[in-house]
Amino acid sequence: MAHRLKTLATEAIPVLFAIVVLLIVWEVAASFGNIPQYVLPAPSAIASATMTSLPRLADGLWLTTLEAVSGFAVGSALGLLLACLFLLVPTLRILLLPLIIALNTVPSIAFVPLALLWFGMGAASKIAIAALAVSFAVLLSALEGFSRTEDGHVNLLRSFGAGRFALLWRLQLPAAMPSIATGLRIGLARSTIAVIVAEMLGAYKGIGQIVYRATAEMDSQTVWSAILVSSLTSLALYGLLVAADKRLIWWR
Repeated sequence: MAHRLKTLATEAIPVLFAIVVLLIVWEVAASFGNIPQYVLPAPSAIASATMTSLPRLADGLWLTTLEAVSGFAVGSALGLLLACLFLLVPTLRILLLPLIIALNTVPSIAFVPLALLWFGMGAASKIAIAALAVSFAVLLSALEGFSRTEDGHVNLLRSFGAGRFALLWRLQLPAAMPSIATGLRIGLARSTIAVIVAEMLGAYKGIGQIVYRATAEMDSQTVWSAILVSSLTSLALYGLLVAADKRLIWWR
């Protein structure tokens, strides 16, 4: 335990030092560099605006986080399910994977108008866009992980009578977990971005809608405040995912 705390402190101190230096330089530049407030407000002004707008930001952040996490869960499950199906039924991979790759060449944000038409302005459209953004990352990561399974291990289990499902559950899925975890990390970031942009294009409330309205009103401090709280929340969610990754994938 002591060794872990020491390692964490060793890794965290340089990062914290860099952040403090950046904030000091930013504060000095914004305060004495004749930079307009609408271009780059000082960190102190952003912090003050955040405290003032905290109830409104918290209300929007709750919805955005719920949509991002829900879309992340749906997209992760969908991507992993497709990867397992492609492994168990190679014909499906041949037929569907090129189509999925073609769809992914189009940014998921381009499908926001369709999602708004199909699912409305509420949370369902944001969850759908987030799921679309996440599923492809998880799918490719899982397929890449499955391909790393050693043939000798597969043949050994088959010699004991293991079928496709047994091979998947006992060997291929555990072997692919490190790659899947990487896809989940990428997917979590994509989920948050997709939800915020979708909210900016059409939503009743949420962090994205707060950013959109503040931009229309030239209220840069509120824009930065929304960016700040959403970034901190994303970092917290990412930290939880990394902690779960280290706990569950202990053999890596």
